[in-house]
Amino acid sequence: MSEESIYTFENPEYRKTYWHTCSHVLAQAMKRLHPEVKLAIGPSIDNGFYYDFDTPVPFTPEDLAALEAEMRKICKEKLKLERFELPRAEAIKFMEDAGEPYKVELIHDLPEDAVISFYKQGDFTDLCAGPHLDSTGRIKGNAIKLTSATGAYWRGDSNRKMLQRIYGVAFAKKDDLDEYIRQREEALKRDHNKLGRELEYFTTVDSIGQGLPILLPKGARVVQLLQRWVEDTEQKAGYLLTKTPLMAKRDLYRISGHWDHYLDGMFILGDPHDEEKECFAMRPMTCPFQYQVYLNRQRSYRDLPMRLGETSTLFRNEDSGEMHGLIRVRQFTISEGHLVLRPDQLEEEFKGCLELTKYFLGTVGMLDKCTFRFSQWDPNNTAKYEGTAEQWNEAQRIMGQILDNLGVNYEIGIDEAAFYGPKLDIQYKNVFGKEDTLVTIQIDMLLAQKFGMYYIDENGEKALPYIIHRTSLGCYERTLAYLIEEYAGALPTWMAPEQVRFLPVTDRAADYCAEKAKALEAMGFRVEVDYRNEKIGKKIREATLDKIPYMLVVGDRDMENGTVSPRHRSGEDLGAMTFDAFAALLKEVVDTKAKK
Repeated sequence: MSEESIYTFENPEYRKTYWHTCSHVLAQAMKRLHPEVKLAIGPSIDNGFYYDFDTPVPFTPEDLAALEAEMRKICKEKLKLERFELPRAEAIKFMEDAGEPYKVELIHDLPEDAVISFYKQGDFTDLCAGPHLDSTGRIKGNAIKLTSATGAYWRGDSNRKMLQRIYGVAFAKKDDLDEYIRQREEALKRDHNKLGRELEYFTTVDSIGQGLPILLPKGARVVQLLQRWVEDTEQKAGYLLTKTPLMAKRDLYRISGHWDHYLDGMFILGDPHDEEKECFAMRPMTCPFQYQVYLNRQRSYRDLPMRLGETSTLFRNEDSGEMHGLIRVRQFTISEGHLVLRPDQLEEEFKGCLELTKYFLGTVGMLDKCTFRFSQWDPNNTAKYEGTAEQWNEAQRIMGQILDNLGVNYEIGIDEAAFYGPKLDIQYKNVFGKEDTLVTIQIDMLLAQKFGMYYIDENGEKALPYIIHRTSLGCYERTLAYLIEEYAGALPTWMAPEQVRFLPVTDRAADYCAEKAKALEAMGFRVEVDYRNEKIGKKIREATLDKIPYMLVVGDRDMENGTVSPRHRSGEDLGAMTFDAFAALLKEVVDTKAKK
């Protein structure tokens, strides 16, 4: 890379440094306008930057506008950024004298041998490891935008103080910011958290709790359709359906290792520290439950691979600050499965899992936007993982070889593996660019031994199988959220909760519509009739806003000729046709799972 290209916004590292410096400019602007505010942290993120502040009053849009204006002034001042280091004791006193308790806490938590560095720009100094730009003048003040303010717990801990987080973005050119704002406005229109509520797919209720959405009839119908499709397809692929409990005693989680590695993420029923009384936990995953199906009797090498699938409801104690609509919740349902297999079957079965999930994601129209991450352990953080370095290196070698043989274009994520093995994470971004894992396929060489999951090999000897943990379409709630955003609420006809709406032009046509609607329902289609005494134009507008794929406008001429006049939600008028012709058209669209 040439020196010129290094210092351009297209270079990810330079862009990250640019945004990190912007967070410091935001903090400086805050201290100028509100000296009483305490500083927490301010990193760059995938699509901009943020800074957390301790203030008793939430920020208003007017506050953000004033901060933006002050940031532009700081950029025009072209303040030089100067790095310096201090010994631990001096660094702590420096931040104590500045009245910054959060910075003092951060310094206390640094390792004893850590280098403690600061960055100074004009009259403002912040604790920071860097790197930063050399001057605030390199930032284009007219290309900065503070996008939102929200609450965030200090260090992500719901037991700590709620801070105010300000998000922002910045670009090298004003035109790029204008394009970002345009795209953001489009994203707001597609945001499932807004659109999904407006179209009545889901809701949330304070008295029930954060991260516990209620799927309304429309949302429940879509999820049911997806679940049935996945279960039927998996059955054809040789999966055996299971149904296992939603909770278990801590004894089960101790065997699997979840009690040691995942306790904070689980909902516990009882006192986890009282060994005299039974203690249960809601399941955060299904693997230790499905293993009991395998363990129900002795297995032979001829029984393998055993493919177990389940539509599993899971519970994870996510931080409240992480909750977002249907994308990140505390109770969710997943297309979970575990394959128990011989070592010589690993590559073929992994390939089958990947092909299956590609089929599902491709059919719903999401595969093209997915990215792949080979998530590995961190050899410098071994306490987080089960097994030895030799076992991990072997598992990752085998998985890397499989991914390369299958031609998967992936990035590597260090310290992103499950505690028992490496995994392929299929990633997807919401309309705002926030990335989440949609589907995982994991190789596990450790848990079979913990559970004593032996099989008798061809030589009559006991042998340990490999296990693949996988999902096929992932979390149904999250998938529904992404589908609402991908299609702006206009879900493909085959999965739309309401596929056809009859719109009688006059009361005389109501009985005819009811008759034809029953005929379509008998064929398995989801149909409604708008019987209201309203003008046809209003009925069409409302059906269009409801994203109904097909509207059948029926008047006197249709009744006389035995026809219907279909209109697509895109505005296309298909003209009068026989009822049988429309039914055939609808069947073709649904059977082929067309994306319209």
